[in-house]
Amino acid sequence: MELYENERIDDLQYKGLKIIQNKNGFCFGVDSVLLSDFAKNIKTNCTVMDIGTGTGIIGLLLGKKTNLEKIYGIEIQKDVADLAKRNILMNQLENKFEIINCDINHIFKHLEPNCIDCIVTNPPYKKANTGIQNEDKRQMISRHEVKCTLEDVIKNASKLLKDKGEFYMVHRAERLVDIMYTLRQYRLEPKNIRFVHSKQGEKPNLILVKAIKYANPFLKIEKPLVIYDENGNYTEEINQIYGR
Repeated sequence: MELYENERIDDLQYKGLKIIQNKNGFCFGVDSVLLSDFAKNIKTNCTVMDIGTGTGIIGLLLGKKTNLEKIYGIEIQKDVADLAKRNILMNQLENKFEIINCDINHIFKHLEPNCIDCIVTNPPYKKANTGIQNEDKRQMISRHEVKCTLEDVIKNASKLLKDKGEFYMVHRAERLVDIMYTLRQYRLEPKNIRFVHSKQGEKPNLILVKAIKYANPFLKIEKPLVIYDENGNYTEEINQIYGR
């Protein structure tokens, strides 16, 4: 596989998967891995969409962890979308994983409403013009809502999903109220939440959320997920998620 300037191939150490990443771009983190595990029980032979797929990490993992029929990865940045396509080819998943290079607000030029069984997304966490602004444009778009807001993601996800379709998201814990409000506004009923803590006893920094379109109200708070033990090593559950 040909590599361009500043690119490297990383071994995901899971079922032979590898990924090309640009060291000057946005590299995936533990949040993407946790989301792929949170969504691993999606129905067999379903059609999945990853909104803001980036290098394709979540789709690659789901392609190996599940028996999905088709996954679409939506990515607004052309160079990042092209990188995701090369990752799909390198991992021989081109028969089930397709990249669409477009703005999520223009997705209905490519797909019909109510055609997706399950949506996963690791969207930009920060509101525009908040926090530290990254000088690299690719990282700015990946981390801040400059091209895609939380409402854009949820509004279009609701239109894309079939009745009773599932929506999975990883996000920052401090955005919980925004997430819950917007999900209900667009008829996606929150069903499961799991808080993610760096260490036991620390406040959560991430949340994993599952919602279902047109579902009845009932929310299950799952047990906390802790990433590191008291010695700074991955906990047993994180090692299991990574397949170690």
